[in-house]
Amino acid sequence: MRSHNWLFLQSGRAVFCCALLGAAVEKPAPACELCAIYRATNARGESTSGLLLTLSEQFVHYGTLQREGEPYHAFPLLAEARLDTSLTHIVPTYNFSEQFGVSLNLPIIYRSFHRVQLIPGQGEPEDETGTIFGLGDASLIGRWTPLRISEMKYSIVGSIFGGVKFPTGDTDRLDREVNQELQLPPIFQQTHAHATGGVHQHDLTLGSGSFDAIFGAAITLRWDRWFLSSQGQYYLRTEAHSYQFGDEIMISGGPGAYILLNKAATLTLQANAVYDTMAADTILKQRSTETGWTAWYFGPQLNFTWRDHFSANAGVDMPLRIYNHSFQTVPDYRIHGGVTWRF
Repeated sequence: MRSHNWLFLQSGRAVFCCALLGAAVEKPAPACELCAIYRATNARGESTSGLLLTLSEQFVHYGTLQREGEPYHAFPLLAEARLDTSLTHIVPTYNFSEQFGVSLNLPIIYRSFHRVQLIPGQGEPEDETGTIFGLGDASLIGRWTPLRISEMKYSIVGSIFGGVKFPTGDTDRLDREVNQELQLPPIFQQTHAHATGGVHQHDLTLGSGSFDAIFGAAITLRWDRWFLSSQGQYYLRTEAHSYQFGDEIMISGGPGAYILLNKAATLTLQANAVYDTMAADTILKQRSTETGWTAWYFGPQLNFTWRDHFSANAGVDMPLRIYNHSFQTVPDYRIHGGVTWRF
């Protein structure tokens, strides 16, 4: 399961999520509270023009071997595989107005891993431990906010976005997997047999080698201090280097509330749920049986702002259910956070 698919979801959250406007729970908010809320949206760059810079980090630990969605312990050697991935995103953004903006996502990836694979026709298993570091695939995303209704007691804000992912990341690991498939004896190629293991070469690659399209939409509904926000994204993959990652759909969001609100700072707490499903990959025009999943996550999300220019967010995603095809090492948890400065 590749966490680089969350590049836009996490790093763009502080920039393109809809405005979280709020007021008092039991009565309309005083003017000072409304001013604090508007300052919070300005700090996140959601309702003003100008330049912003977001730095975000996501750490994912993959440590549980599953077969067809269930923990698998019958083969201890395969269960030794692990993968720790750290994704650092540098995201400069320019908002032309409160309606239009564009951002460039530059991911820096670090992976620490131990992988074990059983290759058809090969006696000894492939066993490797190491680290990988480098630039991932960059993305250019445009945002349009056609819906913005902001009243004293309620608000509705809706945005749509789209863009392209560029093949800037190194594809050496992906090429190794394709070459490995080419070297299999013909009898295994005819039966679509693949290497068996929890962590594969395609899990370690820094880039896909392909130009991919990204589409999405986000909406936030607010009543007093309470809000409900949600966003969905669709990744349309293309083939490169004889490999094509599966298309992916992600939907996230949930209810939240302002728990701190004053002239200088705001703090919101949100119950964030995530649905993530990815189709199986294709290698050499054949469907890979070791890829594809459907996962549900849940965890808290905190968003903090200070005056007009600084905002930060942090959250944890715990897996509720992960259904995967064949053998895959799946996440035990995901931790993410970021800061944004509005110039």
